Amino acid sequence: MDEIRLSASTAADGLSPSASAAISSAHQKLSKRRRRPLLVLLVVALVAAGGAAWTWVVVPVLAPAYKTTFLIDAAEGDLASVTEALTTVVGNSGSRDSQSLRSFGGECGSDDNTTQLVGFGTGNREEIAAAARSVRQGAKATLQRGIVEAVDDFTPWYSLKAKQVNRIIVVTRHGKDACDSDDEFVQKQIRDRVAAAGLTIEFRFIGYRTPDHEPLKKLTTQLQTQEPAFADSPEDLRKWLDWFTTVEPVLRSAQSVVNALNPTVDKLNAATDAVRSGRFDLADAALTEARDAVVDVEIKDLDGRTASVEAVDVRDKAISLRRLQEEVIKAADVLAREARSGRNLAEPLAVYTKAAKAYNDEAALMTERLTQLRGKGLGGTR
Repeated sequence: MDEIRLSASTAADGLSPSASAAISSAHQKLSKRRRRPLLVLLVVALVAAGGAAWTWVVVPVLAPAYKTTFLIDAAEGDLASVTEALTTVVGNSGSRDSQSLRSFGGECGSDDNTTQLVGFGTGNREEIAAAARSVRQGAKATLQRGIVEAVDDFTPWYSLKAKQVNRIIVVTRHGKDACDSDDEFVQKQIRDRVAAAGLTIEFRFIGYRTPDHEPLKKLTTQLQTQEPAFADSPEDLRKWLDWFTTVEPVLRSAQSVVNALNPTVDKLNAATDAVRSGRFDLADAALTEARDAVVDVEIKDLDGRTASVEAVDVRDKAISLRRLQEEVIKAADVLAREARSGRNLAEPLAVYTKAAKAYNDEAALMTERLTQLRGKGLGGTR
């Protein structure tokens, strides 16, 4: 006997119209129920992928090299000189820096005794200058709360973290908090807030016509940061603000270039010594390590800090050093190849020696320039 098969069409044909409609409706509901979790999973997957893309691709590209908050004392005193100095200097800051402006000064315990006037952003230098000119005079120097809130400005979950440095540049005419006489408590509050932020934040303090230097010195010691600078005139204030805002970052990036390139010199010397000894395996290994020196990030940072003649000079020397070291590496490659082939090394050795001398001469000029710049900072002669 042939096997009897029931086809879908036969089964449907054998049902009443009402039963067929009920089955069709149930099937559609089941399909929707099955599709809904699938859609949810797809949405979650897309969100997760988008988050990963934001974290791994977008954030590193958009993240600024520096994030700097200018925290200015708006309490009683010469506020005009502070805002004038800031508006003059902020225009020379790095074009890729993310900057913000906050003021402090008001009544103790008041919610508005510190205010973020401009949030973090790049390309907002004119906005910061305009906001600084509009700062209103406060009553008391609420230094502690100003610093604590400035630290919190770095911590929102959506905030892009700095690639290199987080900084708070504080300009105060008082040097201590007017609302709490317990200096140790104030210092502890600030330290605790910095620790809670989970970030490394560098502080730079400028005491402008402060009647007593000791409280500010003690605060910087407790925060384990650089000693404060003190200015007695508007001109000195402007110079110190310029130093911290423009010159110090140039020095830092330039020193990073030197620190990355200097070990390469040692590798190149090791490679040429190995060539002379016939140890080509060691020469190849040393040359491979020499090629790994990367200074693109530091030079890119210097490219965004060309508002002064000094910065342009340092940037140009850094680029020149990178180019000259590439020439030395090429010459070392040729030297090793010729030695391996058993050829006369007089000519490739002369080329290598000439390239090495050009690099060393430029490195000496860079060292001299950086020494001159450092002499303008704390402990140097300005």
